[in-house]
Amino acid sequence: MAEYTQEELMAKVLEVLATKDKMKNKEIATILDVKKKEVDLAVNELAKQGKVEFLYLGTSYVTLPKA
Repeated sequence: MAEYTQEELMAKVLEVLATKDKMKNKEIATILDVKKKEVDLAVNELAKQGKVEFLYLGTSYVTLPKA
């Protein structure tokens, strides 16, 4: 399993999200080979900073904000 600092993980999450329109936290965790809990923390921090948004379509997804 990969290990990243919080800042590195947040940067990796943004890189992964740039490749798709929307993703679930579990998908991101699988791609980055980290625990979903770690992705949840990183995504929540990115959302506080306005760098990602939550999208609810019957279930929740994470997406980059529309420019």
